[in-house]
Amino acid sequence: MRLALWPRSLASRTILTLLVGFALVQLLGLLVHTVNQMTLERIEQERELATRAIIIYRHVALSPPAARAALLRHETLPDGASVSLTPGPPDRLDTHPLPLAARQIFRASLLAYQLPMRLRPHGVYLRAFGQPPRIIISFGMPDGRLSGRAGTVFGVMRPLLLPRAKQWLTIISPLNPPAPWRSPGFATAFIVMMALGAVMIFWAVHRLLVPVRTLAEAAERLGRDVANAPALPETGPSEIVTAAIAFNTMAGRIRRFVEDRTFLLTAIGHDLRTPITRLKLRAEYMEDEEQRVKMLADLDEMEAMVAATLAFGRDVTTSEPVTRLDLATLLRTILDEAVDGDPAAADRVSYDGPEHLTVNARALSLKRALTNLVGNGLKYGDAARVTLKLLPKGIAQIDIEDDGPGIATEAMEAVFEPFRRLETSRNRETGGAGLGLSIARNILRAHGGDIVLRNLPGRGLRARANLPV
Repeated sequence: MRLALWPRSLASRTILTLLVGFALVQLLGLLVHTVNQMTLERIEQERELATRAIIIYRHVALSPPAARAALLRHETLPDGASVSLTPGPPDRLDTHPLPLAARQIFRASLLAYQLPMRLRPHGVYLRAFGQPPRIIISFGMPDGRLSGRAGTVFGVMRPLLLPRAKQWLTIISPLNPPAPWRSPGFATAFIVMMALGAVMIFWAVHRLLVPVRTLAEAAERLGRDVANAPALPETGPSEIVTAAIAFNTMAGRIRRFVEDRTFLLTAIGHDLRTPITRLKLRAEYMEDEEQRVKMLADLDEMEAMVAATLAFGRDVTTSEPVTRLDLATLLRTILDEAVDGDPAAADRVSYDGPEHLTVNARALSLKRALTNLVGNGLKYGDAARVTLKLLPKGIAQIDIEDDGPGIATEAMEAVFEPFRRLETSRNRETGGAGLGLSIARNILRAHGGDIVLRNLPGRGLRARANLPV
């Protein structure tokens, strides 16, 4: 099942796949960077908090015990932080120890701030509570007397022989979780990298697919005009050169096959003219009048078929140059010539369309194709109503409608085969040689267009020819 959003072209699919993959890689890289950045920011916050706490402790420890409470009111604290003097460390049941890495950071920061022996705390209580976490740092002030008791150092209970602290300095400060992705820089970095990556991807994909488009265009030209299609340039990367050589080799073989077949067909048609002429001369001396008339009629039909075969060969191998011509004028000229050949058909032909419409075409070949279509309409459908329209995307649409019996649906394509006729009498006055539609379609396809037959509602046939402008 095809995905609804999956593009149809190879370039779009490649670009979409690379963009999605590049975006995922960028997101993964930014995620790793973000995790590292959050870790660094958390460590920096913990170091800053520990340093600020030891500075406050030093200020308080240097002041007399009686003046410490007043001094705390003038200390500068971070937003949401509080400081107090209590007889002991906080006794909260909802606290929990910090991770080992955090305790090591606080220990290193406290030890790095070298304090005189007399100012060193008699105990340190380090815990956390809440979410986002709030850090509790309590220092035992150095103004007690020695006694053995269980002290708390960095949140771990162990026996200590320390002076009993009469006062504990407690600092409670929030530790806001870092969120670097909330900063404008995170989104800006992603957008800038994606934009630069998208430009490179678009450029690379279009450069890589240029040979594919060139190959497709060459195949299209070969399909439209085998005889005159130019060779594919054998330049570029080795893979492209190999593909171009293979394509040119294939095109050469196809061209030789078509030329050999066409040459054989036209050679046979040309060589048949001489014996047909001799048979006509001999038939004139026949005594049986009835047989003479029948033989001459058969020879005339054979001569018409040979002439059509030679014309078909010329159309296949033609090298007529492409020029700018007025399609509207050409159609009116063809209708005028049809009326000149059969004045009684004047009221059965008509033209409806613009006064002028210029196209790129081979004038003689295109005139032959359209003449065949108009002639078929008059011959088999007693009318040729021509309509010319310019469709979007630069397509000229030519409709030729008649009043004939139409064609069976299963025979719509069969009538384009060479020498294929729906009328089986082989009478050249009624059926022709069976090459008109085949020649017309070959010419239109060589111009990049095509011919389609459709029965009209009720009665009649429409031959629709499309031609690029």
